[in-house]
Amino acid sequence: MHLAYITSAQSGETDRVLSETAALLARRGVRLAGVVQTNIHRPRRYRCDMDLRLLPDGPVINITQDLGANARGCQLNPGALEQAVAEVARRLARGDADMLILNKFGKHEAEGRGFRELVGEALERGLPVLLGVNGLNLPDFLAFTGGLAVPLPCDPAALADWAGQRALTPA
Repeated sequence: MHLAYITSAQSGETDRVLSETAALLARRGVRLAGVVQTNIHRPRRYRCDMDLRLLPDGPVINITQDLGANARGCQLNPGALEQAVAEVARRLARGDADMLILNKFGKHEAEGRGFRELVGEALERGLPVLLGVNGLNLPDFLAFTGGLAVPLPCDPAALADWAGQRALTPA
């Protein structure tokens, strides 16, 4: 089993690093499935908008619900997230991916929804999985993985090397 994660206390760092890692792996010929996140900051908004780009080649799905300029609560649009999950599942089912990259193991995954099942499916297929985890959800992630996930540095070159070695080598 090849399962690794990154975490960072710096806002947006995990998303940037995973996006850069996906680009490096694609240039190396690794066939990717999954999603990477782009955060779009809008004037006079407390929180950014969140877009998921489906790997390898799109489309982009906005997963933000507009709660208004002063909203501070969860702005995730669960329906849009599940749309992204369904599309990644279809791509994994085709069997043409070498690995799975996911922007995060978040609250939905911690509660048994979101991309959680796809992590298990990818690992069952022998695919390496790389994802981001924030500190709030790290205990749930470690419980979910039984402590078998490997923490890696937030460095695109190091992540691409780890992933590339595993994506091109049978599990």
